[in-house]
Amino acid sequence: ISILCGKKKPRKDPKLEAFMEKFGHLAPTSYSYSEVEKMTFSFNHKIGQGGYGGVYKGKLDNGRLEAVKVLNSSKGNGKEFLSEVISIGCTYHVNIVSLLGFCLDGSTRILIYEFMANGSLEKFIYTKKQTIPSLEWEKLLEIATGIARGLEYLHHGCNIGILHFDIKPHNILLDEDFHPKISDFGLAKLCRSAESIISMVKARGTVGYIAPEVFLKNFGGVSSKSDVYSYGMVVLEMVGGRRNVEVQAGNTSEIYFPHWIYKNLNLDGKLKTFRAMTKVEEVIARRMILVGLWCIQSKPIDRPSMSKVLDMLEGRIIDLQIPPMPVLSSPSRSAKHSQTNDSHEIVSVTTTC
Repeated sequence: ISILCGKKKPRKDPKLEAFMEKFGHLAPTSYSYSEVEKMTFSFNHKIGQGGYGGVYKGKLDNGRLEAVKVLNSSKGNGKEFLSEVISIGCTYHVNIVSLLGFCLDGSTRILIYEFMANGSLEKFIYTKKQTIPSLEWEKLLEIATGIARGLEYLHHGCNIGILHFDIKPHNILLDEDFHPKISDFGLAKLCRSAESIISMVKARGTVGYIAPEVFLKNFGGVSSKSDVYSYGMVVLEMVGGRRNVEVQAGNTSEIYFPHWIYKNLNLDGKLKTFRAMTKVEEVIARRMILVGLWCIQSKPIDRPSMSKVLDMLEGRIIDLQIPPMPVLSSPSRSAKHSQTNDSHEIVSVTTTC
């Protein structure tokens, strides 16, 4: 992507031009920086901040609210920007956040999304604040099912397979009715088929959600099953109500999060409750735990597809068996503390076997 020089019109990336030409009026709208500045009232209302940059609330001329994501100028040569525009720009699904437009003005890169009133999922599953309501088990199951539908669409419903590679609660947005939508496609990769094994020069993702095969090649090839692993971790966090890299047993030792979850299942399959719940809620929580544990199996071949995950969540597979105990242990405490929530760096992970 070239930088604006003088008053010359900036050259667009050939891939972006080809994408815009292919999808025509269906492609997201290209805005100038001055237009974005106007719709955000000079970037007056900031609603979020991450390693990528800031997010601002804005409004289109038709009155529709939007979230404006301004990427840091340090984002290299703009590969993540291109990835996000091209991958999400051709998706149309109720559980995928809509990209309304973008701005490529010199070195400035801005993404314009539909506004999601309730923000990200992490706000509702980690917090203990009285001002933020805890979600009922039925709603948690609906959210888990919606995320699964969105991923199943990315893997199999598009004209070309899309692997997200950064599924985590921070990237699951909730609308005013708490319907989930997958967002942030900066690390996504396109592939001919979601079942295809893809090559990766460098591992990608966020600590705690990265599938073993992404950084340890002896576990298998990288494919859609890598997203399945990340999804499983998100589901387990929804049940446990805490981050998977922060579970501790006392002040001096650690328990790998899935092991902590696993220990709450008795040998007879009954759930040791995390909080007070009815019989119906216990059934929901148990189902979500079993689905999550199956999704985080160490070998990709042992994980279900997202289609099968939906069958498991929606009750078409009634007798869910308890999967084997996960074998990976947690990253070291020092490594975890060196990471931020939005980091895409990889830390070393050891195995228990």
